[in-house]
Amino acid sequence: MKRIPYGQHFLDEDDIRSVVDVLRHGWLTQGPKVGEFEAAVAARVGAKYAVAVSSGTAALHIACMAGGIGKGDTVATTPNTFVASANCAAYVGATPQFSDIDPETLNLDPEKLARTCADLKQVKAIIPVHFAGMPCNMPVIRKIADRFDSIVIEDAAHALGATYDDGRPVGSCAYSDMTVFSFHPVKIIATAEGGMITTNSRALYQDLLRLRSHGINKGDDPPLHPEHAYTDGALNPWYYEMREIGFNYRITDVQCALGTSQLEKLDRFLTRRRELALRYDSILAEIPHVTPTQRAGRSTSAHHLYVVRIDFEAAGRSRASFMRELIARNIICQVHYIPVHYHPYYRANGHRHDRFPVAEHYYEQALSLPLYYELSDEDQDYVIAQIKGLVA
Repeated sequence: MKRIPYGQHFLDEDDIRSVVDVLRHGWLTQGPKVGEFEAAVAARVGAKYAVAVSSGTAALHIACMAGGIGKGDTVATTPNTFVASANCAAYVGATPQFSDIDPETLNLDPEKLARTCADLKQVKAIIPVHFAGMPCNMPVIRKIADRFDSIVIEDAAHALGATYDDGRPVGSCAYSDMTVFSFHPVKIIATAEGGMITTNSRALYQDLLRLRSHGINKGDDPPLHPEHAYTDGALNPWYYEMREIGFNYRITDVQCALGTSQLEKLDRFLTRRRELALRYDSILAEIPHVTPTQRAGRSTSAHHLYVVRIDFEAAGRSRASFMRELIARNIICQVHYIPVHYHPYYRANGHRHDRFPVAEHYYEQALSLPLYYELSDEDQDYVIAQIKGLVA
């Protein structure tokens, strides 16, 4: 029997032709396809600017740098996320701090976030994570950020194509300074590896462009040393300036050719993922000990993940044995996520196991089921039947 993974990319002949065309006729590294992809994403989400980089983690890193976050600063985020959402603060010398989640949305709980920020007193930035593709309550989070003079960097690695309750797209930066996307193969669209930062700030955009490429001047950056930059009033053709420490976080034309082609299929991907999520909802809700999550967000979520809570104790088996039984039936599930403060690095830096009871209780019951564009109704029914058999 074929293997059913928890997530999987989809490629068609248009994607392949797009990549092959660049390999035959285009640039291998940064060229016109990068700008084309950036413009397409910016247009899709309604942002003024977009900067494509080598990964979502790279995007988070330079977003923190562009936001002026550094040593001695505090950054608030969720414990229910991949480690990159907190690590990006540590990369720049800041201290990540966590705030508990809402039991229904699995995103940052705004009331608890406000208390966390008040307790911390000075919070340089808030990084809300749109977990599984469901947007956080950004209008409220923006108000909290304004109260504490904090910048907001949305981690939308799961949420390309999602919308806020007011209908505006995630990535428009309507409630944030910057928004970060990921194009890893299990995400909504893929570039193999890749990420993107969107913003409406020209200054942030220019800084992000420099940080992506070694800190070297870009676009209309004026030379800081014009005496070396010009000869007879004209810019020297070889001249460039490294204005700050940056990185080689550049993405390639090959990847962006794939991303541009994938973006054209985004609506198809979103529609099918929502259909599958609703099918899961309608059937799993009738199975004892299994509770679908984030049901209130079906009309706005990008549905990167489909997560259920299973009362494994009541079902009479451990999660580990449950997952092994599913693997034996060729069904690969996953757990999103081990709370960030559980990891050895964060424990060694003073974070305890018992600080965020909602996130910790959710983690004990969480299981991500297969959800991807090519998942057929028949395969989904098979997954549901096996889960039912194991908890009955």
